[in-house]
Amino acid sequence: MIGASAGGVYALKELVASIPGDFDVPIFIVQHLAAAVRSYLPEILSAAGPLKAIHPADNDPVAPGTIYIAPPDHHMLVEKDRIIVRKGPKENRFRPSIDALFRSAAYSYGPGAIGIVLTGLLNDGTSGMWSIKRLGGIGIIQEPEEALYPSMPTSVLEYVNVDFSVPISEMAGLLSRLVKEPVQDKPDLSSEEHTRMKREITIAAQENAFERGVMEMGPLTPLTCPECNGTLITIREGKLIRYRCHTGHAFTSDALLAEVTKSVEENIWKSIRSLEETVMLLEQIGKNYEENGQPEEAEEFYNKARVTRERARKLHDFVFQQEQYSEDLRSHKPEGA
Repeated sequence: MIGASAGGVYALKELVASIPGDFDVPIFIVQHLAAAVRSYLPEILSAAGPLKAIHPADNDPVAPGTIYIAPPDHHMLVEKDRIIVRKGPKENRFRPSIDALFRSAAYSYGPGAIGIVLTGLLNDGTSGMWSIKRLGGIGIIQEPEEALYPSMPTSVLEYVNVDFSVPISEMAGLLSRLVKEPVQDKPDLSSEEHTRMKREITIAAQENAFERGVMEMGPLTPLTCPECNGTLITIREGKLIRYRCHTGHAFTSDALLAEVTKSVEENIWKSIRSLEETVMLLEQIGKNYEENGQPEEAEEFYNKARVTRERARKLHDFVFQQEQYSEDLRSHKPEGA
């Protein structure tokens, strides 16, 4: 299971180019891409290495030695010997979600699951890697120092006890060794953990989150979902705090904070627009009075326009000073695709 975001196409090309042609284990990839355009990633990765890469369809069987890439705007999940491709609720503002794929692999394969998190922004993949490790699987990250955007592997390293942190050049050899090793026994899960993980997988598979009992998965918060304004509950996984709303949208604290600050900025721009429209209207009324020989009335509206213009200017200056706050202050690189 491989997850990547910003800078991921370059990393994925390098990785699949070094995987041998006799690698007979299926590979599942979530790469964050624009939802509304066709993805050429299967063609790119098929040309980069010896294994065939495809976008699977819903209910396709799992075949060895094949690279499965989540189609744009669809979650890709695994359920033993079949692949689920559905438009379930977004996680961390993304569909497909790395967390959703990893979580389903952990649930299906337990200690046989291997998760890899490559370059990317924020922290999609951290919760999913936590699930893989919780169920006895193996966690691998790209060395953050090597990653074009180190936020995702750095986040995993902070919250999850990963097994390996390696450069891309060493991953294929590592995978070839790991898939030949015996699988360890599956750790015991509490009934609460088992139920929650199963519910989250079914929600990603487009099941009704509310009917599936999402509100029983954690304590209510005073926060609301930036996607739908629904009530959020809190989910704790080790040191990691996540949120999910009753319609199914899910966020880490990083992603929620980024989305909330984005909403703040959007609302400020709406206020600036309204103030500037007020200025235009006040000046138009003043001009009308002036043309009708009523200078005192005209000056009154011109004064109001000047005051409103100054307010708009101050708000305009403020929005450029407003930092897009996030817990992900470790990254100093500009946001990418």
